[in-house]
Amino acid sequence: MNDPLTPRARKLADAMSAGFPDPALGPIEPAAIRQAAQAGARSRPVRELPRVTDRSVPGPAGAPDVPVRIYEPVADPGSPLPVVVFFHGGGWVLCGLNTHDGICRELAFRTGAVVVSVDYRLAPEHRFPSAVEDAYAVTAWASAHAARLGCDPGRLAVAGDSSGGNLAVAVALMARDRGGPRIAAQLLAYPVLDHRMETPSYATYGTGFFHTTAHMRWYWEQYLGPARDGSHPYVSPGLAPDLAGLPPAVMLLPECDPLRDDGLRYARRLEAAGTAVRLRLWPGMFHGFLGLGGLLPEADQALTEAARGLRVALG
Repeated sequence: MNDPLTPRARKLADAMSAGFPDPALGPIEPAAIRQAAQAGARSRPVRELPRVTDRSVPGPAGAPDVPVRIYEPVADPGSPLPVVVFFHGGGWVLCGLNTHDGICRELAFRTGAVVVSVDYRLAPEHRFPSAVEDAYAVTAWASAHAARLGCDPGRLAVAGDSSGGNLAVAVALMARDRGGPRIAAQLLAYPVLDHRMETPSYATYGTGFFHTTAHMRWYWEQYLGPARDGSHPYVSPGLAPDLAGLPPAVMLLPECDPLRDDGLRYARRLEAAGTAVRLRLWPGMFHGFLGLGGLLPEADQALTEAARGLRVALG
């Protein structure tokens, strides 16, 4: 049987899998999988930017402030820039500002936008809705303080990979439902959209392609806890009954990803609701490939294409 991954992607997927705990083989603890994720996080060559600042911004009512990292692509812009609020992936359990620093630097450089990366609270210590409320609070802050950031609040996008893509879509729904802030675009890399894990791509790519069905099930358990009610639209935004009024979407999906079909379905539903979608399916790639810039040429190409699409969407 021919391997659907490219040879280079196969080597990387196998190497990443070898160092990552597999819940299908027995119980794992959040601390262990976090440590593995940090150890496996690869530092791409640092894209130097004029200014990168760490700070905290107000969180949801009654919750702690949220740490953020702000990436400024130009020192003295002649006019207000777009702003992209970015949510990192990691199953709502792993990763943070440092693991996604390279992606955020490249996103700022390639879009010409100020990028605000969000260090939201992680599960299982902080289960739903902690992460998504943090994400919404930072998005509202970025909109309200756009002028102070040198940005145009009318050109605000949300973005994220994997579970970060889940948060980006959920924030877009929350902004629509709560009357603001206005979001002009959503950039989604292999987003988590549906808790049910029942599509053909789960059956085909649920094992052997780094990110497995067992991983996804474990992440859901950490995020939701014993109640396991995954039907809420801010949990499974792909199941939201109404997608009308959501911003234009730029989506990149790997072919060999259990989550692929959920992403394709979301794109179809957005288009049916009247929202413009720019989608690219990447043959021979697997979940998480965007973080492999410098090792996979497709990762650099995907980031360049996504940035181009976002620039178009933001005007």
